[in-house]
Amino acid sequence: MTLPPVTHLATPRLTAGLDEHGRLDAATHRRVHGPLRPLPTEVLVQLVEDIQLTGRGGAGFPFARKVRAVLESARRQQRPPVVTVNAAESEPLSFKDKVLLARAPHLVLDGAALVADAIGAAEIVVAVADDGVAERSLRAALAERQMPVPTSVFNVPHRIVSGQSGALVNGINGKKHLPPTTDQRTSDAGVKSLPTLLSNAETYAQLAIAARRGPYGYTSLGTVDEPGTVLLTVTGAAVRPAVVECPTGTPLWRVLELCEAPVNAPTLTGGYEGTWIDPESARRATISRAGFAAVGGTLGPGVIAPIGPDTCPLGEVAQVVHFLAAGSSGQCGPCRLGLPDLARTVDLIVAGTASTTLVDAAVDAVRGRGACAHPDATARMSASAMTVFAEDIATHGTRHGCGRPTKGQLLVPPGPADTSTKLSVDWSRCDGHGLCAHVLPELVRLDGNGFPALPQSPVPVWLQGQARRAVRMCPALALRLTTEGHHAA
Repeated sequence: MTLPPVTHLATPRLTAGLDEHGRLDAATHRRVHGPLRPLPTEVLVQLVEDIQLTGRGGAGFPFARKVRAVLESARRQQRPPVVTVNAAESEPLSFKDKVLLARAPHLVLDGAALVADAIGAAEIVVAVADDGVAERSLRAALAERQMPVPTSVFNVPHRIVSGQSGALVNGINGKKHLPPTTDQRTSDAGVKSLPTLLSNAETYAQLAIAARRGPYGYTSLGTVDEPGTVLLTVTGAAVRPAVVECPTGTPLWRVLELCEAPVNAPTLTGGYEGTWIDPESARRATISRAGFAAVGGTLGPGVIAPIGPDTCPLGEVAQVVHFLAAGSSGQCGPCRLGLPDLARTVDLIVAGTASTTLVDAAVDAVRGRGACAHPDATARMSASAMTVFAEDIATHGTRHGCGRPTKGQLLVPPGPADTSTKLSVDWSRCDGHGLCAHVLPELVRLDGNGFPALPQSPVPVWLQGQARRAVRMCPALALRLTTEGHHAA
């Protein structure tokens, strides 16, 4: 996996020194950023409150509240807390945390060390994706320095749900990397059932910058309500995709122009689990949580993905929805039934054979009902697409397409090895018994003539056993399970 280039608008902070150096080792890091002293507990908490530091992984939760909650749990339980750095970066379009760990790893470790020392943590755990992008740099950085407490690196499967906080904690604790089915605050019981402070890599790096600059220096850039800078991954139709650092409040069009991306284009904000904004909103948007919210967008993990006029936008959306449906953990009804159904309805929109009322119904079926945030996020992205691409939907409905190919500008990755199998039908054999739809209702629906309608997406790993059963039970031997074009069952 190749990392995108790094650039900046205004004075660089997190990306300082990266113009001159491929990677900041310990000595170069100290020359660029200067020394760092430990902070007493209340001084650190006051600092993060003064700069209004929030989590940069997507949810934007106030960091000071996390710290205070962990301190209270540790005091009440009389047990030392754990500091966890979430660098799994499971959003497929995001590269900002990978860039930090690969090129400026000491900033992330500085922030984690500051917090661990201030709250009396027993250990630090840094969770990274198992794609190999950042792990080597991180381990090299740990070998170059002394951390205040034992620090370990933990590999996380590179899946869309693996970076969810509950799934991450489950994985570190030796369980399956799946979101928990019951609410459990990590501040009460997280890693090793200890009070756990968990935030993403950029959050800790921002803390390291703030500790050196102080509240006044840190808030000299950005907006009053969201001071400082933010890291963005600009991708999609950008001619020069990059990770960009800019102050909050920067107009989005400036960032897009810097990366030679279309300014007057529909734009996916916040990644696959974010929201679409129309071209007019993209011209008016400013870089901040409030700035995106004002135009119906989402800052999330900082992904900006405009699409160009030469691709079918509905086809792009369908690819993402299928990826999200296949990438769920399959633990609850909205994931097992709702997301595959949503993917099917989007396919019908692309084919021009259905109205958006079907998508609305599929969205309503999953919204607010999942065991984690994944179904809600998928529904939100899909619903926003139906609004932003209303004219394209009308065109597909009257012409059964728009005449443009789907070029894959949203860079949907191929399915993992365990989800590369697909269902297909030998139409020379199928005579519409309909048994497959009863055995495998999560994936198979019957069309108006009673014949099976199959999804284009791979069969999720949690449904493959049931899919093989459906194949075996087909009375006409028409149903097939194939892997990369080869017969599998």
